[in-house]
Amino acid sequence: MSDQLTIYTDGAARGNPGPGGYGVVLRWKNMSRELAQGYRRTTNNRMELMAVIAALQVLKRDGINIVVYSDSSYVVNAVEKGWLKNWQRIGFKGKKNADLWSMYVALSSRQHVRFVWVKGHADNPLNNRCDMLATAAADSGDWLVDEGYENAGSLEFDE
Repeated sequence: MSDQLTIYTDGAARGNPGPGGYGVVLRWKNMSRELAQGYRRTTNNRMELMAVIAALQVLKRDGINIVVYSDSSYVVNAVEKGWLKNWQRIGFKGKKNADLWSMYVALSSRQHVRFVWVKGHADNPLNNRCDMLATAAADSGDWLVDEGYENAGSLEFDE
């Protein structure tokens, strides 16, 4: 499929919670773009989901066929197994990362998104590149504040 955008994503956290980051590789036809950002205090699951959100935020048009490759069972299963639809139906009551899931829902509703799980830290070069980007961002010290996490005052881990 030449009119398909391929996105690889990964998230990392040094401690859970702790400094974290995400890495993204977007591939469209013969073009490629990388994204990465670190956060001063966050969780691994938040960074896994933030990677997908960051990728969707940079898109300039709607209606794109997208395949997202992720090593996060949390993200892949939430979408592909329909958990997210159930969470939406209950208004995300009692669900972690509701702020990010709400952002994902708004962004993904403009596209045609499908997820594929890939084994992390294996032989997939693009997944490995995302891991490198995510861990470098987590270690960079050039961090943003994950407002949704820090303002929630949560001490709970999400994994």
